[in-house]
Amino acid sequence: MNLLLLFLPVGVGLRVAGVGETWQFIAAGLAIIPLAGLMGEATEHLAHRLGPGVGGLLNATFGNAAELIIALFALFRGYDEVVKASLTGSIIGNLLLVLGASLLAGGLRYPRQQFNRTAAGVGSTLMVLAAFGMLIPAIFYSLPDVVRQGDHARPHSERLLLEHEVSVGVCLILMLSYVLYLVFSLKTHQNLFNPDAQEGTHDESLHGHGPGWGLGRSVGTLLVATAFVAIMSEILIGAVEHTTEALGLTGIFVGVIVVAIVGNAAEHSTAILVARKNKMDLSVGIAIGSALQIALFVAPVLVFASYLRDEPMDLLFTTLEVVAVLLAVFIARMVAEDGESNWLEGAMLLMIYAILAVAFFVLPAGEGHHRAGAEAGAPPPAAGGTE
Repeated sequence: MNLLLLFLPVGVGLRVAGVGETWQFIAAGLAIIPLAGLMGEATEHLAHRLGPGVGGLLNATFGNAAELIIALFALFRGYDEVVKASLTGSIIGNLLLVLGASLLAGGLRYPRQQFNRTAAGVGSTLMVLAAFGMLIPAIFYSLPDVVRQGDHARPHSERLLLEHEVSVGVCLILMLSYVLYLVFSLKTHQNLFNPDAQEGTHDESLHGHGPGWGLGRSVGTLLVATAFVAIMSEILIGAVEHTTEALGLTGIFVGVIVVAIVGNAAEHSTAILVARKNKMDLSVGIAIGSALQIALFVAPVLVFASYLRDEPMDLLFTTLEVVAVLLAVFIARMVAEDGESNWLEGAMLLMIYAILAVAFFVLPAGEGHHRAGAEAGAPPPAAGGTE
């Protein structure tokens, strides 16, 4: 996969020359994949030393760094549709694609794999809370008391203010929930999330080719890879509008599928690798923990960051996005509740992800638009949207 690093100079060269915006998008996306993979490999070495609980948190944090960087560039370019879609795509991607690929890869080697059902259950239950955080603003915006004021339609600016107040309140609650989760997993119940921390495996070979990386090499790799991800993200987002038009794609499909897969490359590589080694506590911790961090931390951070521009972003997602997240959370909860997995469960998760990908691909552009016009100063979506 590191051969894809060759697209680093290609993307930069095309950007400097100011040509081939579609090729800039492709080159930047391909370059981000190995960079995110290097971040995942570095955090895997740290996880090897710290145990699956802290290791899963580190993988989720640095794996989502690429996603956050891409989303921030899109946010300040006014691509709210892509930002919200990337959040949706990251959640369903981790719960269905990453977890499914991990269960499939591990299940093909081990007929029956087990993991801590309590730890996985806590994470999947918190995802239910996060799903409600996405659902409530959409329901609120459609309530008759919000839409109308007495016998007259409520002014759009007033509806917008009410919606932003709800979004900010929900974001504060989501961030508080994430802080409580960190306290629970790293302090009061760390034995559930970090059972192997005391086993003294520091000198074991991680890949079977020698000792694991040292702290300096791991941290240095993370910093350098993050810097290059930022450069590639700026190129990626700068070319996204031209690329979507040239390829006939919608912004929501690019955000839900393309950007999410690129940003989740670290979780893909690391979660699958450790699942093949039968380290399912770490693998499940990466998939669910990453989805949790996107929903409970990254999404609120993006909403608060949007207040640095003229029009803030809200948490109003389209109907298909809300349904997709609810289904992903429900199915992941079912998989986690028995504490064991097999390859067929992984294959089923991948099939569900494929079905959702088809739906987002076929979704007409007008149906998939967020209320971006009110946020970025553009005209409102055409009739037939999800408002």
